[in-house]
Amino acid sequence: MNRESNFMPTPDQDVLEVKPLRTLAPMFPAPLGVDVLNRSTTPPLVFVAPAGQFSGAFGAWNNPAIRSFAAFGVPDAGGDQGAGDSQTAAFGDQEIGRGQSAANGTPNIGTSATEPIEATPISAYKSTQPIVISLDDDNNDDEPYTGNQTSTSGRKIKRPSHLSGYNMSDSLGIDGSNGTKKRPKSSSRKAANDNDLSFMPPSSDPREIVEVVLMTFEALRRRHLQLDETQETSKRADLKAGAIMLASNLRANTGKRIGAIPGVEVGDIFYFRMELCIIGLHAPSMGGIDYMNAKFGDEDDSIAICIVAAGVYENDDDDTDTLVYSGSGGISRNSEERHDQKLERGNLALERSLSRKNVIRVVRGYKDPACLTGKVYIYDGLYKIHESWKEKTKTGISCFKYKLQREPGQPDAVAIWKSSQRWVENPTARGGVLHPDLSSGAENLPVCLINDVNSEKGPGHFNYITQVKYLKPLSSMKPFQGCGCLSVCLPGDNNCVCAQHNGGDLPYSSSGLLVCRKLMVYECGESCQCSFNCRNRVSQKGVRIHFEIFRTTNRGWGLRSWDPIRAGSFICEFVGEVVDDTKVNLDGEDDYLFQTVCPGEKTLKWNYGPELIGEPSINISAETFEPLPIKISAKKMGNVARFMNHSCNPNTFWQPVQFDHGEDSYPHIMFFALKHIPPMTELTYDYGDIGCESSSVGSTRAKNCLCGSSNCRGYFS
Repeated sequence: MNRESNFMPTPDQDVLEVKPLRTLAPMFPAPLGVDVLNRSTTPPLVFVAPAGQFSGAFGAWNNPAIRSFAAFGVPDAGGDQGAGDSQTAAFGDQEIGRGQSAANGTPNIGTSATEPIEATPISAYKSTQPIVISLDDDNNDDEPYTGNQTSTSGRKIKRPSHLSGYNMSDSLGIDGSNGTKKRPKSSSRKAANDNDLSFMPPSSDPREIVEVVLMTFEALRRRHLQLDETQETSKRADLKAGAIMLASNLRANTGKRIGAIPGVEVGDIFYFRMELCIIGLHAPSMGGIDYMNAKFGDEDDSIAICIVAAGVYENDDDDTDTLVYSGSGGISRNSEERHDQKLERGNLALERSLSRKNVIRVVRGYKDPACLTGKVYIYDGLYKIHESWKEKTKTGISCFKYKLQREPGQPDAVAIWKSSQRWVENPTARGGVLHPDLSSGAENLPVCLINDVNSEKGPGHFNYITQVKYLKPLSSMKPFQGCGCLSVCLPGDNNCVCAQHNGGDLPYSSSGLLVCRKLMVYECGESCQCSFNCRNRVSQKGVRIHFEIFRTTNRGWGLRSWDPIRAGSFICEFVGEVVDDTKVNLDGEDDYLFQTVCPGEKTLKWNYGPELIGEPSINISAETFEPLPIKISAKKMGNVARFMNHSCNPNTFWQPVQFDHGEDSYPHIMFFALKHIPPMTELTYDYGDIGCESSSVGSTRAKNCLCGSSNCRGYFS
């Protein structure tokens, strides 16, 4: 509906005077060698997956005929800078290596503008040019990089048929007399496109596909950080992981479209712009405005389909349902030059979206609370532009402004983010508080008890403890000698005993993220010479997350976080009493019993994608899974972990960790994030599948599952 604007320009603001479209027709660049002025009438070769919007990596990937025709789409290397990524000066009018540019086809827009609309991307043309990935200064990793980096105009990354020099030990096995895993010699490496990619799901569920793509990217990124630290290189791990994903055609939603993206939910969070690219949410790796050509009746028009507001420009971000967005251009990162913005390309597309009234996806970027240099990107749903004008900025240039209003009826996203950040600063601002700290100061941070569902005053009585109570050590856990590292353990130190126990690498990144799942993670302990600040002491330092225990609507009490949680982050330990196998079921059913029965397939396959860089596959299956001989009951005493509910599609997983090196050593059950977890999302793990052959030890009767996930098994152990 056409709504009249009540906007009145001030003396320093001008109403936009939009010239006829033909005089301002956007000149799209000619990426990948395609001549857009003298375009061939032959239709491009486009591969369409059975589901309609996913790349050939799923379902049809193993077909060599299909794989040979797959197009290598690449994200934008420059152009629209609405998110503060002003890089136009570095590239001029040409965007090098742009694979998801404006569409060749012009989809017909019907009456419902919120329906996804696909267009044929220019990347559908086969090209022999190398992929070009641009560095994004807005998108810094939290791991520090030493050494020289290239200019922000971009870094060329060759399409990797293989990555030489990267060998990896299978972290789930043990070789050698000292219990360490030897690095296999890789005499012949397979190309990325020739690897067995059976770890990718055959599912047609859009959500599952998007999650697997993101988990694969994050696993590759963490592994590259680990390798780069060992080899003392300083390359951007997120760009390297993205280049591998694109070269292997492992991505989702390749066609540009207006409206919602299949498998992407409002409120999803991301830590890298490359993540937005590989799931089809926002194609440019740097530009803040994603746009395309579309057909409106008999007319073609260039319209905006997604914007990223990363906080560099003077964008009004106080109202969670309204966004005043600054246009692109006017700022050069490579110089102090300033110039007025021009009504072209992304700016023109935004102006045309105002008149066409199409919905636009909005991604908002905020500072990462856990990292001074990092950012968190939140998908805030669909907006429409209601007003536009031009005004002078503080630097004196003329800037285009666009006022976007959030479409009603969508789940909260940024609103939840802002509320949770206020609660972190002032817990009393949280409504429905029953107790400000259920741990009574036992944890590093208070654990808030919340009930905004009914009148129940809290869970049943239990003693809050932070350490496991055990009667005797496990006979299978053998003591081992600690390291003699001075100050801290360093990556690549062949003399570090703790690194040797972990297969030759430190198991955590410099920011404390677990790199991959192992049968056992060995942290430094009391017998080690390194300090308490060593990076190999993560889980033993306790909780670092603002938790709340809350009343669910149908599953009792649950656990969630006020903080965003990155994939691989330590969450908490399962604390309770170690119980005797023979006494587990004597006192009746124990709903707070933890046992290492076989988890679901997603948890087993968290180590996605070593085949993509020529490393041996880490294959764990229900048949090869071996449970630990340990059972912990949190019925009478425990911590926040006792409130974590089961889900067949969990967002956390348990990992055995050992840091007690003496005769009385025992494994600790630590929980880590399976994927990025937005604030106020319930934390769940897979209690286990009693159908697994390896789950026969102490198995109990099946319980009905109420997780509500699309892949729910209907029961759990």
